[in-house]
Amino acid sequence: MRRIHALTLLALATLTASCATGGTPAKPAPTIAASSPAKLTGSIEIWSWDVAAKALQRLAPEFEKAHPGVTVKVTDIGYDNAYDKITVGLKSGAGLPDLITLEDTVIPGYAENFPGGLVDLTPVAAKYKADFDPAKWQASSTDKGLWALPWDSAPVGLYYRRDYFTKAGVDPESIATWQDLVQAGEKVKQATGKRLFVADLSTASGFTTLLQQLGQGYFVQGKVAVNSAAAIKALTLLKTLKDKDLLQNEKGWDGRVTATKEGKAATQPTAAWWSGTLTGEMPDLSGKFGVIPLPAFEPGGSRTSANGGSALSITAQTKNQDTAWAFAEWLLAGKERQVSMMRTEALFPAFLPALTDPYFDEPQPYFAGQKVNRLFADQVKAIPPVELTGDDKQAEEFLKKAVSACLLNGKDPKAVLDEAAKQIAAATERDLAS
Repeated sequence: MRRIHALTLLALATLTASCATGGTPAKPAPTIAASSPAKLTGSIEIWSWDVAAKALQRLAPEFEKAHPGVTVKVTDIGYDNAYDKITVGLKSGAGLPDLITLEDTVIPGYAENFPGGLVDLTPVAAKYKADFDPAKWQASSTDKGLWALPWDSAPVGLYYRRDYFTKAGVDPESIATWQDLVQAGEKVKQATGKRLFVADLSTASGFTTLLQQLGQGYFVQGKVAVNSAAAIKALTLLKTLKDKDLLQNEKGWDGRVTATKEGKAATQPTAAWWSGTLTGEMPDLSGKFGVIPLPAFEPGGSRTSANGGSALSITAQTKNQDTAWAFAEWLLAGKERQVSMMRTEALFPAFLPALTDPYFDEPQPYFAGQKVNRLFADQVKAIPPVELTGDDKQAEEFLKKAVSACLLNGKDPKAVLDEAAKQIAAATERDLAS
C-alpha cells in the first residue's frame, strides 16, 4: 500500500510525542509463546483498510473453514483515521483488536513510543527471516524485537510513456543512470512539451525514496544523518531536475493521479502498486506504459528503492494470541495466499517464495505484453534496507521544509539539509552523525 499522507503523519507525530513525554507508564513488551495449541479456538478481530481489508475479508472464510469454531472479524476502519484510532488505542491501553495493519514507516515509532503495546513475534517468526524481503524485515524490527510480520512489498521502478519516448527518439533500455534519465527528459520535453515526472514539491517523499536507494534513512546508528553525502546527492538530483524544468509540481495523491491521466509527464518513479492505480483508474491508457528499473546514481549502483508496504501486528490487548498468530502466519507466510492477494488485490508479496510463482512471468496486456511483475519481483531482494526510528515522523516534518526551500525557493541543498539536521538533533535530543 502507498505511503501515509501528510495529515496522518502529523497526527501520529503529535500523539506519539505526547505519549513519550507524559502519558501511560511504559510496560514490558509481551512476547508470544513459541508453542502452539493442538486446536485453535475463539474469535479474533483485525483492523485494516482499502484493498488490504478486502483481501482479509475474502480470505478469512478459508481460515475459518480450516479451523472449525474459529471466527475472524475484519473491520475496515478507513485509511484517513486509521492511525488516530490505533494511536489512541495504544495510548489508552484499551479498544484495540487482536491484529492491526501497520505501514512500514510507523512500526518503529509505535514500538518505541508504546513499548507494551505490540507483541514481540521473534520466538515464532524468526525462522522466516530469510523468506522475507530484507528491507521489509528490518522495517518491522527494532533492536528489541520483531513487531510485525511483513505483508506487501513496494519495490520502486520507473514507469514511462512509450509514446513520448518514441516521439523523442529515446530508447528506454539505454537509461542506466539518473544522468541518462535527465538527458532523456530534456529530449522528451523538447519533442513533446512534457516534463519528466510528477512530484509534490511540498513533501519529502521523493527525497526519502532516493535516499533509500542510496542505502540510508534519516538516522544512522541512532544519529541524525539527513545532511550526509548521500542525502546531499539525493536532494541535488531533485534540484537539478527542478532547475531544468523537468518536474511537474502537483499537490498530493489526487494531483498526481490527475496529472498522469492528463499525460502531463513522461515517467513516474514509483512502486509496484502504481500498476493497480494505472489499470484501475486509467484503462484508456492501456498499452502506453512500460517499466524499467530505477536509474542508478552511479553505474552498477542500486536500481530500486521502496515506497510503501505494510505488515500485520498483534496487539498486547489480544485475548487470543495463539489464533491471532496462526492467522498471520497462514496469511503472510503462505505462498498460496500471497499469490492470491497479488492476483486479486495487487498486493505485491514481501514473502519471497511467492515470487517464484508462474503468475509473475505472465505478460500484462496493459503494459503492451511486458512482464512487469517479474521485473519488480527481481528487484525485491535488492531493496536497500535502511534504519527506521521512532523519530522518523518528526524528522520528516523538518525535511518537508528543507526540501521545499530547496526546490521551490532555490536554496542550496547542503545548506538546507545542514539546517534541518541541527533542528532534528535539537528536537529529538540525538547526536549529529559525523
